[in-house]
Amino acid sequence: MAKTANLYARIEPDVKEQAESILTALGIPVSNAINMFYKQIILQRGIPFEMKLPQEKMVDMTKLTAKELDAELEKGYQDILAGRKKPASKIFDEIRKDYGI
Repeated sequence: MAKTANLYARIEPDVKEQAESILTALGIPVSNAINMFYKQIILQRGIPFEMKLPQEKMVDMTKLTAKELDAELEKGYQDILAGRKKPASKIFDEIRKDYGI
């Protein structure tokens, strides 16, 4: 049997539960998944997935003045008129992806 080392990590309980549920459905023990992740870090010489900040900072509508709110609403209206629009379901999917939800 290969030598092993112990790994102790603190993780949010709901993140742990959700990830373990998916791994169980895939038939992959958590220790194997962690080992695969570490091996990918070695092979990629870094984190094996893209990590970046969102391209645009979301506007906090609660902190806008009435004039700033009107300007933001006008921008949105002009986007609609120009055909720059997406279905709400696609927007929510993008938000979930960007924030790992």
